[in-house]
Amino acid sequence: MALDYLLLDVFTRERLQGNPLAVVLNADGMRDAHMQAIAKEFNLSETVFLTKPAAERNSAAVRIFTPNQELPFAGHPTIGAAIVLGLANKANAVRIEEKIGLITALFERVDKNSGEARFTLPQLPQQVAPSADRFAIALALGIDPDEVGCGPYKPAVYSAGNVFHLVPVRDAGVLARIERNYGVWSHAFPHGRQAVYVFTQTPEEADTDLGARMFAPGMGMSEDPGTGSAAAALIGLLADHETVADGQVNLRLRQGLEMGRLCRIEIQLRKKNDVLDHGAIGGHAIIVGEGRLMLD
Repeated sequence: MALDYLLLDVFTRERLQGNPLAVVLNADGMRDAHMQAIAKEFNLSETVFLTKPAAERNSAAVRIFTPNQELPFAGHPTIGAAIVLGLANKANAVRIEEKIGLITALFERVDKNSGEARFTLPQLPQQVAPSADRFAIALALGIDPDEVGCGPYKPAVYSAGNVFHLVPVRDAGVLARIERNYGVWSHAFPHGRQAVYVFTQTPEEADTDLGARMFAPGMGMSEDPGTGSAAAALIGLLADHETVADGQVNLRLRQGLEMGRLCRIEIQLRKKNDVLDHGAIGGHAIIVGEGRLMLD
């Protein structure tokens, strides 16, 4: 058995930046355990498996695996899969079947190996639990309690398919010097897979509105360079504050800077009558390699 695959860098226009992704092509008939083993072999934050869609009018079905588990939805795999499918099918839009539901992504080709995609969130983010107090959060992140919070934003737990503890911090300097204390991590962040998205406003940075870092020891990730599902959850927290008025807002978020894998994530949200009614995530990706898995 042989399977072709592509390697992409997602949320970037530059090779060897962004968040790496493996996309396994024509994976029909593979057992779940086999997919999980391959994802562990690649040992990237996620590996995507493309299979035939259940509905003929859709572009593909997608399975998403971390090295340890399957996810119903993830952002950088969705962007990467959309760009692979858009390039292969020469399509301006792709329809992807994920476990969370059907996702439609708009695609724009840059060249034969890269493009840009934006997808509407299949599930609008909602607050799912209260957050721990700022003293516990500060201890877990190795910062001072008075450095937790940014502008109008306070810690909260949101999900747009995956649960994230959203933690605003005072500024980019605080974001850069986080030192994780895993001894108290589960106490400070007890919900979901204990994934934490720390963010701040970045008024001093050109072409950037927000900076973020994502830590998920419960998912086997010390730190992830670019997390679209976390940015999707963040849309909920941003929309729930009066500072975001009715109408459409486009924001630019950077992640992975502290890891040397800079990601640029586009966030789009729209409110009507003070209620969030649309959210989207976008970004570029570039194919950086291809190969074949020899499995027998």
